Amino acid sequence: MKKFLAGICAAGVWALAGAAAHAADLKIALIYSKTGPLEAYAKQTETGLMLGFEYLTHGTMMLDGRKIVVLPKDDQGKPDVAKSLLEQAYADDNVDLAIGTTSSGATLAMLPVAADAKKLLIVEPAVADSITGDRWNRYIFRTARNSSQDALAAAVALGKGDVSIAMLAQDYAFGHDGVAAFKTALAEAHSNAKVVFEEYAPFSTTDFTASAQRLFDALKDRPGQKIIAIIWAGPNPVIKIADLKPERYGIALAPGGNILPVMRQWRQLAGVEGTIYYYYGFPKNPMNDWLVAEHEKRFHMPPDFFTAGGMAAASAVVTAIKKAGGTDTEKLIAAMEGMEFDTPKGKMIFRKEDHQALQPMYVFKIKANGANEWDLLDLVREISIAELPLPIRNKR
Repeated sequence: MKKFLAGICAAGVWALAGAAAHAADLKIALIYSKTGPLEAYAKQTETGLMLGFEYLTHGTMMLDGRKIVVLPKDDQGKPDVAKSLLEQAYADDNVDLAIGTTSSGATLAMLPVAADAKKLLIVEPAVADSITGDRWNRYIFRTARNSSQDALAAAVALGKGDVSIAMLAQDYAFGHDGVAAFKTALAEAHSNAKVVFEEYAPFSTTDFTASAQRLFDALKDRPGQKIIAIIWAGPNPVIKIADLKPERYGIALAPGGNILPVMRQWRQLAGVEGTIYYYYGFPKNPMNDWLVAEHEKRFHMPPDFFTAGGMAAASAVVTAIKKAGGTDTEKLIAAMEGMEFDTPKGKMIFRKEDHQALQPMYVFKIKANGANEWDLLDLVREISIAELPLPIRNKR
């Protein structure tokens, strides 16, 4: 990964500048978890953001007559650090807006800072529902998908058959929000699938033997289809669960999509279906074509899950500033509510009620043998925005 980022600097296409940027510069803070367990996600977000600005400004890095300057700040995945860094960015660096962060817990700590400063925070890539739910404020826009979008996509993929589901999730905001959203999504989709057991494990868990046995015990005597669904940020435990032979109880696994290095280990799960936010081979549009071609040319691998998210955040910024005619916060909010913008996934729309980006999702099937090490998934189908009736969970 260090080599990967070194390639960015060597390419000479952009520069990440410090606080000495000129007053006329368009300054954007990027708060992200560059160190810690979500490091890979954060670095992809940074890469996608900068590639997005390059693409959208035709290589000039100029917008509205101002040079785009990104101020990166590592929150280490810690809520108190994220909060402090955002306060610093608004007050000391005088940024026009901020983007971040990687951890849902750290993002939740930043939300009131944006409200106090009366400046925008574009959330990417944190997923917890509460960010655009009961903890939301009008200065928050999110390009990342939320837990309910993941859950609704999974509910669509499961269909309406009789299915018993046991959930394995991390014991923090992302995991709890994800399970709650999944249960709600199944109910709202009038699915016969039901969550019959929930297992939460610490973020740092490496031995899943005890968790797996509880999951197996909860499902093994159930009639009909039996599935273990996993909601996990970071290295996904699906292979460790698979190694414990759930199939001896007639239990299947349903992993959510993940970053390419993680999914590359899933060959033994060939034929298993799941849902995913983005996979480089699925969307067909000019922005994704450029992203895939440029990323492969520069880094010798395709763009990943959160690279697309970073580019979506860049597109939201550029589209909003052009539409608002500048960076005045109130004008930006007015411009962004209901705004459509292009992303590597196609069109996204900021919903007026909670500023959540509505977006398509994808159903995939794991390949046994791809053409190369990154040819991992087949597209079963795209799930359109219209098929994902996302509930409004804030109290605006």
